[in-house]
Amino acid sequence: MWDRIKGALALVLISLNTLLVFPVVIALGLLKLLVPSVSFQKLCTRALIAIAEYWMGFNSFLMDTLHDIHWDIRGTEGLSRNEWYLVTSNHQSWADIPVVQHALLGKTPMPKFFLKQQLIWVPVIGLTWWALDFPFMKRYTREQVEKNPALKGKDLETTRKACEKFRYTPVAVFNYLEGTRFTPEKHARQNSPYKHLLKPKAGGAAFVLGAMGDQIKTWLDITICYPERVISFWDFVCGRIHHIIVDIRKIDIPPQFLNRDYATDEAFRAEFQAWVAKLWEEKDALLDELLTSFEAERTACKQGARPD
Repeated sequence: MWDRIKGALALVLISLNTLLVFPVVIALGLLKLLVPSVSFQKLCTRALIAIAEYWMGFNSFLMDTLHDIHWDIRGTEGLSRNEWYLVTSNHQSWADIPVVQHALLGKTPMPKFFLKQQLIWVPVIGLTWWALDFPFMKRYTREQVEKNPALKGKDLETTRKACEKFRYTPVAVFNYLEGTRFTPEKHARQNSPYKHLLKPKAGGAAFVLGAMGDQIKTWLDITICYPERVISFWDFVCGRIHHIIVDIRKIDIPPQFLNRDYATDEAFRAEFQAWVAKLWEEKDALLDELLTSFEAERTACKQGARPD
């Protein structure tokens, strides 16, 4: 009962904090749109990022205050707020978003997601994403391009335009390669070759590298592990998740993957997919190792606690 009360309290406080910053974010976003001065727009951008980071920091502080969470965050050495990153992660729960924000806050630029163009119309949140310069993009399927050849290359062009605002402002562009949250049902339906992961979809990451290859040279491969196997967002805000492992691997992106057109370059598409598949094999093995190690430690602790 007490955990549900704390969960409800956490959601109320996060909602109130969101309502507090929302008008300021929208006002600054509109000012940035209406005032043509580049220096003023940069000032607004810095202010908006500071507000968003305050919001994320408040949420992290709230979770740590209300709950007893042991954070095991690895691999943050050498990260910088002044570099551009492509960030990917496995995806098991909506809790993954605040977990990644907690792990990267103050260590990298603010993470930003590529969003479908239609999401700008989501009440409140859509305007907030727009004001914070989250890139909205429109993707065309292969079938659409075959029916209308004039669309060929348009997704990459649209993505590049969306990324123009990041040319002079460092950013961590976030992408979930699995495209959806892991569930046993989805895993079985895909016949996934991985034990703990769904099949990766390389297209989104390739489009980012095609649009921002002049800036992004580093890939942050994040592996999130909930070793207690309790993973829902409600469990997270209720404090039922007591141990979270976040492993961050910094990878130099091979130069041959930068500034290429994934949609039209078949050789690049095949090579990039193979490279991502290898990363996914390594991530799957790491998850297996982390879970096995945690279970062994927990078993040893239980046996050590038993009276002789």
